[in-house]
Amino acid sequence: MMGKLNGKVAVITGGSSGLALASAKLFVEEGAYVFITGRRQQQLDDAVKLIGRNVTAVRGDAANLEDLDRLFDTVKREKGKIDVLFASAGKGEAAVLGEITEQHFDGEFGLIVRGTLFTAQKALPLINDGGSIILTGSVASVKGFPGFGVYAASKAALRSFARTWLNELKGRKIRVNVLSPGQVDTPDSRRLDQATREMFESLIPRGKMGRPEEIAAAALFLASDDSSYVNGMDFAVDGGFSAV
Repeated sequence: MMGKLNGKVAVITGGSSGLALASAKLFVEEGAYVFITGRRQQQLDDAVKLIGRNVTAVRGDAANLEDLDRLFDTVKREKGKIDVLFASAGKGEAAVLGEITEQHFDGEFGLIVRGTLFTAQKALPLINDGGSIILTGSVASVKGFPGFGVYAASKAALRSFARTWLNELKGRKIRVNVLSPGQVDTPDSRRLDQATREMFESLIPRGKMGRPEEIAAAALFLASDDSSYVNGMDFAVDGGFSAV
């Protein structure tokens, strides 16, 4: 059976857990060869086992430029090309205005903005003309959640990158889109206390968080030719949470 990504090579940073892992698994099921990254070897090993085939794990931190070089050297050596780049590394820590430290700011912007920029730039020589770049945004970037100002601003910067990059890459017909999940039931969100989880779920019209597989289905759409006429979009996959 022909998959939607048959013969394609995908790189997914932060692909060892959560929605990025679900996406890596689905991409392989749809015919892609996938490279995933993560900082923890055990988690990567578990991810490779879960995905089962056609996957290479490269340990590294997306905020570390030497780690990114090692990732793309590996991709170049093993496959020589990239069709889909899914920059998905990053997580939000809370700090309200008045309590924001330099470390907090540098950590969020270093991984999400700087890390995503250099992930894309270092991948660029390997990305095929007609390829797809997917940046992981967040519906936080269009809301005003107390405590998540720095995180939301870093995600809003990715929206801006997408607009500029698609213009800069249009000669190569490389599409750039932002995939902005709402609250998703991942190991990270399970660390929230019950009251916070219930508060978030009350804001989602259907009353429950998304599943990683629901985000993966949207990522597959943006990665595949199904979305050939979709470029520069901020694609909210949040059950209507940011619309109401």
